[in-house]
Amino acid sequence: MSKVAIVFWSATGNTETMANCIAEGAGAAATIVPCAEMDAAKLGEYDVVAFGCPAMGAEQLEESEFEPMFAGLEGSLNGKKVALFGSYGWGDGQWMRDWCERVKEDGAQLFSDEGLICNETPDDDAQAACRKLGADLANW
Repeated sequence: MSKVAIVFWSATGNTETMANCIAEGAGAAATIVPCAEMDAAKLGEYDVVAFGCPAMGAEQLEESEFEPMFAGLEGSLNGKKVALFGSYGWGDGQWMRDWCERVKEDGAQLFSDEGLICNETPDDDAQAACRKLGADLANW
């Protein structure tokens, strides 16, 4: 069983709901790590990391907390198993496509080329998809 870190930022609670469902699916293998506490040393403690951030502004990652944390980890992502998730309320998910491409360029093993996204509040289907993602990550 893989040791899974779930690192996220949430403004409205939608991405937090997704993170909690991923943790539920991963069970004992999961640890939720606030983005302010994640650094390269902590990243090394986990086999898999699921990063979650909603689309902000013009479909980009949140700029004051999440983006600086993530940018600081990019040199440590080569070969790391990574999954991405988040919510959005406008646009078409371009922030996730850009983020997936960025992670691949960092040399990470990306769980899914599309990431896991939901529009607005995660409904029952989105929550079930998050639980499945967690279970899949724990066994990856």
